[in-house]
Amino acid sequence: MDGRKADTAGPLLLGVRHHGPGSARAVRAVLEEARPDVVLIEGPPEADALLPLAAEEDMRPPVALLAHAVDEPGRSAFWPLAEFSPEWVALRWALEHGVPARFIDLPAAHTLAWEDDEDPGPGAGDEDVRVDPLGVLAEAAGYDDAERWWEDVVEHRGVGEGDAVAPFTALEEAMTALREEYGSGGHRRDLVREAHMRLRVRAARREFEDGVAVVCGAWHVPALRHRTTVAADRALVKGLPKVRTDMTWVPWTHRRLSRTSGYGAGIDSPGWYGHLFGAPDRPVERWLTKVAGLLRAEDRTVSPAHVIEAVRLAETLAALRGRPLPGLSETTDAVRAVMCEGSDVPLALVRDRLVVGDVLGEVPATAPAVPLQRDLTRIQRRLRLKPEAGERELELDLRKETDAERGRLLHRLRLLGIGWGEPAAARGGTGTFRETWRLRWEPELSVRVAEAGVWGTTVRAAATAKAEADAVGARGLAEVTGLAERCLLASLHEALPTVMRVLTDRAALDTDVGHLAQALPALVRSLRYGDVRGTDTAALAEVAAGLAERVFVGLPPACAALDADAADEMRRHVDAVHGAVGLLGDAPAPGHGRLRARWQSVLRTLSARDTVPGVIRGRSVRLLLDDGELPRDEAARLMGLVLSPGTPPADAVAWIEGFVGGGPGGGLLLVHDERLLGLVDAWLTGVPAEAFTDVLPLLRRTFSAYEPGVRRTLGELVRRGPGARGGTAAAVSGVPGFAPDPDTARADAVLPVLRLLLGPDGEDGDEDRDGDGDGDGDEEARDGRAEVTG
Repeated sequence: MDGRKADTAGPLLLGVRHHGPGSARAVRAVLEEARPDVVLIEGPPEADALLPLAAEEDMRPPVALLAHAVDEPGRSAFWPLAEFSPEWVALRWALEHGVPARFIDLPAAHTLAWEDDEDPGPGAGDEDVRVDPLGVLAEAAGYDDAERWWEDVVEHRGVGEGDAVAPFTALEEAMTALREEYGSGGHRRDLVREAHMRLRVRAARREFEDGVAVVCGAWHVPALRHRTTVAADRALVKGLPKVRTDMTWVPWTHRRLSRTSGYGAGIDSPGWYGHLFGAPDRPVERWLTKVAGLLRAEDRTVSPAHVIEAVRLAETLAALRGRPLPGLSETTDAVRAVMCEGSDVPLALVRDRLVVGDVLGEVPATAPAVPLQRDLTRIQRRLRLKPEAGERELELDLRKETDAERGRLLHRLRLLGIGWGEPAAARGGTGTFRETWRLRWEPELSVRVAEAGVWGTTVRAAATAKAEADAVGARGLAEVTGLAERCLLASLHEALPTVMRVLTDRAALDTDVGHLAQALPALVRSLRYGDVRGTDTAALAEVAAGLAERVFVGLPPACAALDADAADEMRRHVDAVHGAVGLLGDAPAPGHGRLRARWQSVLRTLSARDTVPGVIRGRSVRLLLDDGELPRDEAARLMGLVLSPGTPPADAVAWIEGFVGGGPGGGLLLVHDERLLGLVDAWLTGVPAEAFTDVLPLLRRTFSAYEPGVRRTLGELVRRGPGARGGTAAAVSGVPGFAPDPDTARADAVLPVLRLLLGPDGEDGDEDRDGDGDGDGDEEARDGRAEVTG
């Protein structure tokens, strides 16, 4: 920096935009020319000891400095750095040239101790509105988009003709004018941060004289240039709150760079910025070539001619808009028009894969980490489960040892609150030996790992301790049974004794049938998971059998005198218990063979009691019918009784909802059993007019749950009658609700409604047409009934 010492007073202040590729190129050019003796960078000073790691080959940006409170790991902060971040460029330049590099921002110990609503100390501004410096400058220049303004004045202008410092000088003048107008601009803590930075700059100048270069946000440059006393700056930083802090490097992603975090400079297009920084020349042509390659990989027809035409269009748009070079908006418009044929669907893919991107950084294994993180990293390498920024599906066959270990790891991490993987619906089958996971590694998971480190130093030990603590602190029985299921999935045998003890105690004390019914399915699923994983589940089987017996005893009284909402919830409990008993009856445990018979007896009791709501009675009949424990004739008889004229329509429709709704197969049952369909049809046509309006919403809710094809078939059957499917034999079979000949009385019943619909002009024709007994009115009546199921 000898060439600048003679004509420059004070440090070399390089004001940048965080994550700005143009600023990064300019910083590198200035450092190459000035050759400072020390480089000071905006960042937490606790990270100074970690700076040498940035020179290792295993360190690949984007990465971030992670600081978290030792006693409260969830209190954390990130300082992300990309390849095109000016701070990263300055740091790498210093390491490559053997020049000391230091961070000078407020220590993370103070930053983490500050709460959002705390006063940042004396001298803080009272502004309520936070100023966006780039937004103000863009508006003053006549731009409505700060990103586009920055591209025009910085990204597309090079680093200064003959004077590498010129861009920084111009930006400092602009920021000085803004600070004179807006003060701290509503960024209340900046005054304290800037006081600390001035103190660090003074200390560096005492050591290196004028060979000091400072890389910081352009907003801070006027404050660092401003002359203040040491006493005044020390007064601003005196007495700040403080917490004990740990710091390390963690991988970051381009997707996370697109969110405002850390430096508070979230960018919309990190992939585009990375391209601008890395392209040696002709950035537009190279970018559009990348886009073409992506679209071709997705089987879209994109030729070199498309690329040439897109380049021409982008350059033309830039000229029309008065821009020095095509920016992201011009290239995007050109891609949409030329390569995507005006469609935004492939354009969304371009934005996701290229403009933002799924780049995931890497950090060296020597970076500081909590013991739990090291154990997790070791397991990931052994199981060949590399964290990736992009989302991907992982299919596991639990009969294979490696896949089984992968599944156990993911289940243990979920118990610890580390959501690297989420269970997904399996595409290849539904057997218990298969699992499908959707994986995506987010940088915040590093914080979750640090938080989980309080439970143990290994994944297995931490998950075991967490499961035991969760069992003791569980609020409900279903929560404990769900935890037992998760322990079996994660093969945490050490945690099961504690979980089972809590489960047994809670089951003995809980008298709420609803709670017991909620808990039983998870417990029975646990038996199946333990069976496929070779786990001894004898204790679970004993608890499940006892829980089922208590449900059987308490369910009939609990179903009496319920309102509509409570009855619907209890119907869902009945379904859950039925499914659990079906699984439990196949479990290899003593006494379970009689559980199925006991449950069928409970269903018969529910189906016959008048005090039980209709939706539960109808559901009980349906479950018995599906299990082959109730003949179809008996089911038809019970339906006929409930649909008799003596039953209120609201009760009847609730019974129908329970019988044919609330589960799979109800619509198909009516499609294939014309007798049951005829009963419903006959009852529906006999509902009094004053009650029809009340029952119609309930019926529509029931039938709307069917598949469209089932609803269409039912509508056709109702409209045509059974003769359309079964021929003459069906037509004369005497199915209730249908007849071999048209019913003129029913046809006449719709005439008043038709007159209202058709108006005065159609009255005469309607009366003559339907009075001759030709069946037209009967057809209209069937069409009207079809509207209920349609």
